[in-house]
Amino acid sequence: MTHQVAVLALDGVIPFDLGIPARVFREARDADGKNLYSVSTCSLGGRPVRTSQDFVIAVEHDEGLLARADTVVIATQEPTSELLATGTLPDEILGALRLVRPSSRVVSLCTSAFVLAAAGLLDGRTATTHWTLCQALTDLFPRVSVDPDVLFVDNGQVLTSAGGAAGIDLCLHLVRRDHGAEVANGAARRCVVAPWRDGGQAQFIEHPLPIDSDSSTAGARAWALAHLDEPIGLPDLARHANMSVRTFSRRFRAEVGESPAQWLIQRRVDRARRLLETSDLTVDHIATAAGFGSGTLLRKHFHATLGVAPGSYRRTFTAPVVA
Repeated sequence: MTHQVAVLALDGVIPFDLGIPARVFREARDADGKNLYSVSTCSLGGRPVRTSQDFVIAVEHDEGLLARADTVVIATQEPTSELLATGTLPDEILGALRLVRPSSRVVSLCTSAFVLAAAGLLDGRTATTHWTLCQALTDLFPRVSVDPDVLFVDNGQVLTSAGGAAGIDLCLHLVRRDHGAEVANGAARRCVVAPWRDGGQAQFIEHPLPIDSDSSTAGARAWALAHLDEPIGLPDLARHANMSVRTFSRRFRAEVGESPAQWLIQRRVDRARRLLETSDLTVDHIATAAGFGSGTLLRKHFHATLGVAPGSYRRTFTAPVVA
C-alpha cells in the first residue's frame, strides 16, 4: 500500500522547507516506477497559511488529514515569540497533534522541533534543530536531550532534523529505512541531491569554509574515499594534504568537526552499510572492501556506530523484493 505522508503547515512556515517532503517522497518509486508515497499538505482549519516570506499559501486539507497519515511532517516554521518565551502552544495546534495516531511517525524539520517539544513528544528523547537555536531548545525544554552536532536524529517513531538541507537528508533517510538504498538513491538522483549524508555528520554552519584550497584537507579526504579498502593512517592523510601531521589534524577538525580517525571510521561504516544493503557479499568480504580488514573489526565498529550487528542491519535495511 502507498505510504501516506501528511505535511502540516503552520503560520510562519518557510516555503523552501515546506516543499521538501513532497519533493523527496514523490521521487521514491518501486521497480515498476510506481510511487511508494503519497504526500498531502494541510493547515489548521484548512485556512491559508502565512509564510515567512511576503506571500500566503492555500492548501486543500485541514488537520483531519493527520489522523489518516502514516507519517506526519511538521514543516519548518519560525517559532513564535510566545513559543520561545513560554514553551507553550495554542490549543488549536495541540488539538491537531492529538489527532496523530500512536502508530504514525512524527517528523520535525529544523525549528519545528520546538513544536514537538512543546507538545511533549520529545520528552526523554534526543533531538536536534538549527544550530543557532539548540541552546534555546535546551533551556526551554530540559527534558529533551539536544544534540547540536548532528544533521538529524532518528528515535524510531519521532525524528528531528537540523536546518535547511538536513530536511532532505532526513527524508532520504526515511526512504532508505523503508525501502533500502536502491530506492533512496534513485530518489536522490531524480532530485539531484547527494544520496547519503549520515545523520551523525556535524552541522557545518559554525565552521568557516577554507578560502585557499591549498590549505584545505578536502583533497586528502577525497583521496581517502577512493582508497578506503587500503590501510590509511594519519601520516598518509597529512602527506596527501602537504601538511605536517599536527597542522593537518588541527585543520581537519576545524573543517569537518571531528578527528581524522573518527571521520575515517564513519566513512568505512557508511561503505559497509551500503554494501550490506546492495550486495550479497559476506561480512568478511565487506570488511575488506570497507578497509576494516576483518569481520571482527567491522562488527565492533558497526555496532559501536549503529547499535546493531551487520547481519541484523542487512535484514532490516535490504530493499524488499517487489512482486
